[in-house]
Amino acid sequence: MPDFWRNSGFHLLERDRAGRLAVTDDFLRAYLLRPEIRPVDESGPAECRLHESLLDDPRRPVSVRELDAVEDPDARLNYRLLLDYFSRLLAAPSIEACYSALFSGSRVTIPPLFIDQLAQVILRNVLEGVEDPIEARAGELFYREQKASVEGGTIVLADLETVEMHASGSAYGSLGRLIVEAQAPIRNTNLDVIDERNAAAYWSRDQRHDYVINLNYGRAGLNALARVLERWIRHFFPLDLAIEPLREIREERWAWHVGLDAQSTAVLNDLWQGTEVEPGRLRQLLALFRLDFAETAVIRPDVAGRPVYLALGMDEQNVVRLKPQNLLTNLPLAATS
Repeated sequence: MPDFWRNSGFHLLERDRAGRLAVTDDFLRAYLLRPEIRPVDESGPAECRLHESLLDDPRRPVSVRELDAVEDPDARLNYRLLLDYFSRLLAAPSIEACYSALFSGSRVTIPPLFIDQLAQVILRNVLEGVEDPIEARAGELFYREQKASVEGGTIVLADLETVEMHASGSAYGSLGRLIVEAQAPIRNTNLDVIDERNAAAYWSRDQRHDYVINLNYGRAGLNALARVLERWIRHFFPLDLAIEPLREIREERWAWHVGLDAQSTAVLNDLWQGTEVEPGRLRQLLALFRLDFAETAVIRPDVAGRPVYLALGMDEQNVVRLKPQNLLTNLPLAATS
């Protein structure tokens, strides 16, 4: 199978016997080489010494005194954020465990960029061995914002940064190189809709983010997204489950739902509570899914035997921000002793 998402940092990690990702020194060093951290000509000697010492041993503890000695206040803040992130990675038994722990409290304190990077590298692990390139493209929704276009009943998503790059006439995006710089520059890209006929080309252009995906019911893109959602849940929980796209929710009083983004969560909450929802907000829902668990024992008794409904939506600017952590924190799983 062709390799993909080489800029995720996946190849810098190791896998344990359970298939989870273990942190390596090279993975940590990749963050130190990011432009936000790498010293520049104007950097002071204390900042340069700290950076060099961390490159030599990225796991070493850094004292408050060392941090306070960094001359530039912005660089000092960046190091504080990065070292807090490093401490979380090193304290957890796996990348997956670190990611899950980020959402166990009431407030997430690390930058969103780091969260997206973790989602990408975990999903790259989840999709190892997958041969369907449409699933890989659907997986990009887990860590990259999308721009939705809904016209004439057709729902397509394009990478938001790529759309903005084309709109501005720029040859390069602002982010898009999550850990390791991509080898080939992004230039003169064409936004093609990925389907069975052209999907094989994804493997050679995965880092260009220039494939549009169709989320209409019955299309390969929506089915692929359902498969990726299944794989993501199974990677974290030993559950036998199935997710299928839906045209509509026919139950008036369903048992449970999970919004995959802020907008769909709000709309589903209102519908479930019987609150009238304006047609404009309803049109923000782009996709619906039904999740069924094979075993009722793993589900809360009040939900056991009934489906869980999932939804994906867009905001007022037609931007889609899928939150894969919602599938880890909001499922109606039975309490374990």
